[in-house]
Amino acid sequence: MRGELRGWWERGRALGAANPLVVDIGVALLVQFAMTMPFVVPRVAGAPPATWAAYGLSTLGVLPLVWRRRAPVAVLFAVLAANALYRLTVDGPGQPLPYTGLVVVYTIAALSPARKRLVTGLVLLVAVPVGVWLNTRSARELTFSVFVFAAAYVLGRLTDARQRAHRVEAEQAAARERARIAREMHDILSHAVSLMIVQAEAGPVAVRAAPERAEAAFEAISETGRDAMAQLRRMLGVLRESDGESGRRSAGGSGCREPQPGVAELPGLCDRVRAGSGLEVVYRTAGTVRPLPGAVAATVFRVVQEALTNTVRHAGARTVTVQVTYGDGDLCVRVTDDGRGPQAGAAGRRGGHGLVGIRERAAALGGSAVTGRGADGRGFEVRVLLPVPAGAEAGR
Repeated sequence: MRGELRGWWERGRALGAANPLVVDIGVALLVQFAMTMPFVVPRVAGAPPATWAAYGLSTLGVLPLVWRRRAPVAVLFAVLAANALYRLTVDGPGQPLPYTGLVVVYTIAALSPARKRLVTGLVLLVAVPVGVWLNTRSARELTFSVFVFAAAYVLGRLTDARQRAHRVEAEQAAARERARIAREMHDILSHAVSLMIVQAEAGPVAVRAAPERAEAAFEAISETGRDAMAQLRRMLGVLRESDGESGRRSAGGSGCREPQPGVAELPGLCDRVRAGSGLEVVYRTAGTVRPLPGAVAATVFRVVQEALTNTVRHAGARTVTVQVTYGDGDLCVRVTDDGRGPQAGAAGRRGGHGLVGIRERAAALGGSAVTGRGADGRGFEVRVLLPVPAGAEAGR
């Protein structure tokens, strides 16, 4: 039962978001229902009669609420005029609350700029005392009226503040998602293109000197391209799924459901770099190897991938070492090469976003990243430390 009610509520919210006029009509009908109560409940002896003329005038005061979003100040004046006409021309049943006025004040406070809110405040300073004078002329009613209208205004301002906070949060989330996608695209394409360029440049030389090596180079280019395409399809599949298109997949597979590459894929990554670039890539682990949360495992893979890409493109190295160390509550990833070091590679690295992306990935998980000359003063090192709290191990 609760699930069905929640489903109806969600569908109602979606309908209201798509067509605000539906919400405004619903609010008007709800107010009309509340204002009908004094006309249909049993009345005490001597009370003003419940006539059709009085009911028609009360309905006339509700009707402008349908346009409350499009012209809130005009609706306020229309409501005040209808209420004044009701008080001056008929002696009908009174209302326990000024429903229409409260709805309009709330709407202006929630949706209108400061100038219109100021106009509303000045109008109410006159309209509320006049309405009390036309009704009971009592200080009690005046105090109560001031309180309820102030409460409606404050509620409207709180609604506006909450909506603004939600918009800011949504914009920040969108910015973070754009940055994440940009990092993923950079890591995938930069790594694949770098290996393909290395192989393509070596191909002509191999064709003349060692044809068998040329064939291996072309195979490495093909494999690298296929791997990049598979990763891109996986990413695009996730994006489509987030847009509600998860059901529109090809009959051949579930690529968008596949997990991100993780630590288990690091040996294969090292093999591809070794075959594609000629680098001697050494992969090591230390500590007790254990499954990692999916986000941590994917970050480790992307960090190593980007570090190896930088080595291929900039370092002029012969050997690169990848070491993953499992600590009690953390994980350390080190990628060290024996190349020219940060000074020689600065020109190539300065304009890229790879190292920045590594730092952003580490920071997103509460970790840190340090880049610079290797521990022995030679080459270049990328060192990333990621927290992995006890009990968080899961997935890969």
